[in-house]
Amino acid sequence: MKKTTFLIAGKHPVTEAIKNPKRNVLKVLLTEDSKKTINKENQDKELLKNIKIYYKTKKELDRLCSKEQISHQGLIAEVEHLDEIKIKDFLELNEKKNNLTFVALEEVTDPRNIGSIIRSAAAFNIDGIIVKERSFPSESKILFKSASGCVEHINIFEVSNISTTLKYMKSKNFWVCGFDNKGEKDFTEHDWNGRNVLLFGSEGYGLKYQTLKNSDFLLKININKRVESLNISNSASLVFHYINKLKKK
Repeated sequence: MKKTTFLIAGKHPVTEAIKNPKRNVLKVLLTEDSKKTINKENQDKELLKNIKIYYKTKKELDRLCSKEQISHQGLIAEVEHLDEIKIKDFLELNEKKNNLTFVALEEVTDPRNIGSIIRSAAAFNIDGIIVKERSFPSESKILFKSASGCVEHINIFEVSNISTTLKYMKSKNFWVCGFDNKGEKDFTEHDWNGRNVLLFGSEGYGLKYQTLKNSDFLLKININKRVESLNISNSASLVFHYINKLKKK
């Protein structure tokens, strides 16, 4: 079955896609200046050696990004989706690991937020991100640009139902930790040993009741009482950094 293709834009998304041996890059559209920049920054790798490249003007590339209004930095690539990864297969390969950390996003739909979460998750060694396939903008130029190339460096599991997946994770000895401003205790007071799923809800209304029922713990991030809440990507980044620091200890 032939995979669908789509466009990604920006220096980091395009260069990291080319570097990823699992990603099929069909062609790269670029300006003369951006080619010089890539060759200069990757002299030892010869990134564009086996890639079909097409020279375009900045205005031609602008038109391809006009809908999203993002900066392409002189680079756009047509790529295929990565091979699908099943959680079951991943856990079987890592069945002896007792210190895994996953993130589950329920109804988080803003591609900028999702991209930022992916970037932070890759930066702080999260083992995988679980998303609902129907609400995950997998071909969004904005998502790839916000993730700054980190889509290539983390496992993203697209599932049909978050609640069902959480039940499965619990059967594999994972604790589900939901994050909500009405949480019972601050996340820094929680014991993060073992296998954990960090559950974040919609930007607007948070976690659904049914999903909350699958949470073993409900946690919060203590902030200044004059501030109502943090952006979801900021919240996630704080939590990822803290747990990664504990793991290193």
